Amino acid sequence: MEQTQTIGRNAARPVIAIVGRPNVGKSTLFNRLAGGMRAIVIDEPGATRDRNYVDCIWNGRPFTLIDTGGFEPASEVEILVQMREQTKLAIEEADIILFLLDARDGLTPADQEISRMLRLENKKVYYAVNKVDGPRHEALVAEFYRLGVEPLYPLSAQHGPGFDELMDDVVASLPAAEPAEGDGEGEPIRIAVVGRPNVGKSSLVNRILGYERTIANPTPGTTRDAIDTPITRNGKRYLLIDTAGIRRKSRISLTMEKYSTVQAMKAIGRADIALILLDAKEGISEQDVKIAGLALERGTACILVVNKWDLIEKDNSTVGVFVEKIRYNSKFLDFAPIIFVSALSGQRVTNIFALVERVYAQYTRRIETGELNRKIREIVEANPPPGRTGKPHVFNYITQVAVKPPSFVLFVSNPQGIHFSYERYLVNRIREAFGLAEVPIRLFFRKKGA
Repeated sequence: MEQTQTIGRNAARPVIAIVGRPNVGKSTLFNRLAGGMRAIVIDEPGATRDRNYVDCIWNGRPFTLIDTGGFEPASEVEILVQMREQTKLAIEEADIILFLLDARDGLTPADQEISRMLRLENKKVYYAVNKVDGPRHEALVAEFYRLGVEPLYPLSAQHGPGFDELMDDVVASLPAAEPAEGDGEGEPIRIAVVGRPNVGKSSLVNRILGYERTIANPTPGTTRDAIDTPITRNGKRYLLIDTAGIRRKSRISLTMEKYSTVQAMKAIGRADIALILLDAKEGISEQDVKIAGLALERGTACILVVNKWDLIEKDNSTVGVFVEKIRYNSKFLDFAPIIFVSALSGQRVTNIFALVERVYAQYTRRIETGELNRKIREIVEANPPPGRTGKPHVFNYITQVAVKPPSFVLFVSNPQGIHFSYERYLVNRIREAFGLAEVPIRLFFRKKGA
């Protein structure tokens, strides 16, 4: 099944987790489903193993896929205990679970224990028997009916048979997709507050809700731990998406930090603008950069909010040095505005809304095709692209195809011949020409007539 690339804003995505014992083929299944899409790899110091997340599309339905570590219910080996806890958290976060079994190993006590645990989750579970690579392995599936579940999905994650049937049924049971949004007229501005644990997300949300509050009606959000709070401020409507409600367990605090990424992915997928909170005392961390990268991949506008600024000793160069460090460590977000606040004291918190309004105006801006084409001709004439084959690139025309973020298709004679450095040049000039300096821009190249 071919995956497609989406132009424009992504909607909220349900989460599917692949679980099972070690070496049953979970990563093989993950890679087959992810296809050529780039996984988001969470690799932190002290972690027991890498974590893979990827956004996928099957039969037109988008979702986020998690590849978990091997689950050994009874093992006391430290690394397996930690992997078991990580898998449990993935199960908690998931909307649907793919339980992968190994036909060649047969039904093991560990499989039976995992099955009993999954029945307590009150979630849709699909039982897939892997490594059924031909007729000689099909008879091995019968043993798994002892689990008392139907249907079973025999498949080969490595070679493909049975894979389409499983995924067709899985996506058919995904939660209903949110309605597609237009340019945002009449809709509240959706603001996700994201970041690592203990950077002050809840404090910031509480501070915002404590000032000039006209409507504050917290209701459970569409994600399990996020809280959506609709508010009206100065006659304008907003929806705050707070991801701070992640359950804490002291013995798996590192694991909880890893799974804050899943929360961020959910919130960012529903948001117009992500307030990415940084801790002024700790500076920008690797995890902060990865969360910001999630926002960029999904086309969400970003504001970098440096919290706890009141705790920093300052001189005339403090702000400049801090900004320089942020820009150096997150070069891909050089367009995102930065604001320094204190959620505790309220310092500059109210200024966030002025930034949100400014960024949102750019995020939803539409540009007339005629104006676009006049300017792109000037941009190309000022610095023509180098031709790799001796033939000049012909730029036919450009059109805007989406907002949230502003997305453009440029029809050219040789799309594959456009170097990434020239694409960056075009994006920067488009930013300057149309006042889009603080939002992500997507630029796609197409061959005329394609």
